[in-house]
Amino acid sequence: MKRRILITGASGGLGQALSLAFSREPVFLGLHCFNNKNALERLSKKIHHAPCEPKILTADLRQPTQVMQLFETIEKEWGGIDVLINNAASNQNRLFHKLSDDEWQSQVQINLSGAFFCLREAGKQMKNRQGGHIINIASLAAFTGRTGQSAYTSSKRGLIALSQSAAKEWGPLGIQVNTVCPGFLPTPMTASLSKTQKETLIAENALGRPSTLEEVSAFIHKLSKMRHVSGQTFNLDSRIT
Repeated sequence: MKRRILITGASGGLGQALSLAFSREPVFLGLHCFNNKNALERLSKKIHHAPCEPKILTADLRQPTQVMQLFETIEKEWGGIDVLINNAASNQNRLFHKLSDDEWQSQVQINLSGAFFCLREAGKQMKNRQGGHIINIASLAAFTGRTGQSAYTSSKRGLIALSQSAAKEWGPLGIQVNTVCPGFLPTPMTASLSKTQKETLIAENALGRPSTLEEVSAFIHKLSKMRHVSGQTFNLDSRIT
């Protein structure tokens, strides 16, 4: 039976790399975005001849009703979900005194509340089959803090705690929940960083080099197939905290 996969934020850099990694096997592949459907249409064409069956799905993850409708569509068309990758995220660098209420709320709603809404809906479907795997994408910044990233780091730290709680609660039901911290990646999210900021992040790695989209997506693809790992947080670069 084909696995049924949903990748949120599939139009972003890591989301596209993940989509390509999963498309190499026969799966039903849900490609989610909020408003960048054109990027997903281009991505879907890239994997058109792959053994997977891609489907573009749109929803505002900040809205629980839209998230519910998203998973109802998956249930109706595929009969449920086997793997959820909570990859959608927002990061607006602002110092404390410049961070507006709306900017704070937006990042927390997408990075934490949106992930919670997806996790809750996926869990409902996975409970019925006594199994499934949820992988939440966090950040090492959740442990170290970053200047100008109070909303981002707070929401990602909350996501790690959310993963651990869900793993304990749903473990007896056969549902796995894990977290991955990908490391610094060349994606649209990091494009706004200055050259100095990028060099500083790379220099913090013991190996002196950053992660790659290919290695990170390959790890997450492998993790999604592992059956005896849950409640764990995996850091995929060589920074040591």
